[in-house]
Amino acid sequence: MPALRINIILFGIGSVGSALINQVIESQQFFQEKRNIDLRFPVITNSTLAFFEKDGVRNSWEANFNQLAFPFTIADIIEFVKNKELENIIVVDATESSELVKHYIPLIQSEFDIVAANQSANVLHIDFYKEIRRNLKRFDKSFLYETNIGAGIPVLQIISDLYYSGEKITKIRGVFSDSLSYIFNKFSSENVPFSTVLNDADKKGLLKADFKEELLGIGVAKKLLVLARELGEEIEFLDVKITSLLSHRLEESNLKSKFLSNATVLDKDLEVAKITQSENKVLRYIGEISIPENRFEVKLVSEPVSSAIGQLKGTETVYEIYTQSRGNNPIVVHGDSSGKKVETIARGILVDILKVSEKIKIKETIWL
Repeated sequence: MPALRINIILFGIGSVGSALINQVIESQQFFQEKRNIDLRFPVITNSTLAFFEKDGVRNSWEANFNQLAFPFTIADIIEFVKNKELENIIVVDATESSELVKHYIPLIQSEFDIVAANQSANVLHIDFYKEIRRNLKRFDKSFLYETNIGAGIPVLQIISDLYYSGEKITKIRGVFSDSLSYIFNKFSSENVPFSTVLNDADKKGLLKADFKEELLGIGVAKKLLVLARELGEEIEFLDVKITSLLSHRLEESNLKSKFLSNATVLDKDLEVAKITQSENKVLRYIGEISIPENRFEVKLVSEPVSSAIGQLKGTETVYEIYTQSRGNNPIVVHGDSSGKKVETIARGILVDILKVSEKIKIKETIWL
């Protein structure tokens, strides 16, 4: 039996999208031999241009894109797929575009499955969230997004398996951000001002373009919102109580260099928080969901150094999942994205693609 061809429409050929293509190319033979799946990219796009697969073109995908890509619309892509009679379409959203998310429902209605690293669809208004799922059910399509949380470590898969098994998840808490993990791990273990740690994190490339969002607690709150909705909680972003790390003066400073030069205004309060802790405790900035108390929080806590959260090093992240059956003994999921984070995220997307591909393969088998 020939390998089942899966057609991937890739939105976003930045670092993650490019890594994904290269991972597929490197493992193509393995997927064909071991999984009987042939992954192809008939359409790849950046924010403004798209390359549509052409017969006889033999260059590498980068050269093809640079030479032959042109402006596109979503309607162009849907029409191309129909004209070429392509089947088994998986749309991969490796962008951060809130505009692309608006096209998810029409894409599902065109019978495309979706895999997204883009978090936007899961943090918009609950009505949009529910409308996507109504369409997924109606058209029997999949929407996977493991990399929305934890750079591809299987947190959502574990939570989903527990939830749909009927297990009652009572609480989730943890350090969800690698940059905030580094900042508080270093601040708690070394005798240095908080502003010095921020500057050090920036030199290591951990303060990215969205650094203000992270320090305001918004990044953690979005992940917490995704997790809560995965548990069936119909909450909005404003239902998450956020304790920001920033003072009002710094909230207005968007230029990173200016922000970092003024960051000393944070030092006094955080130093007081550190030195007034009980013995053998460390500061951590966590997200916490408590289902029985209907509480969703992002906050600074003093954590026992012996706990899973207290033992974090470097850029490690951790998720503690408490269930009714396990009581006070949580399932602990560790992540460490130090090193090749881009490749880790791309591999997480690829895992989701393979899951959807297997589902398609099962459907194909049933209809044979």
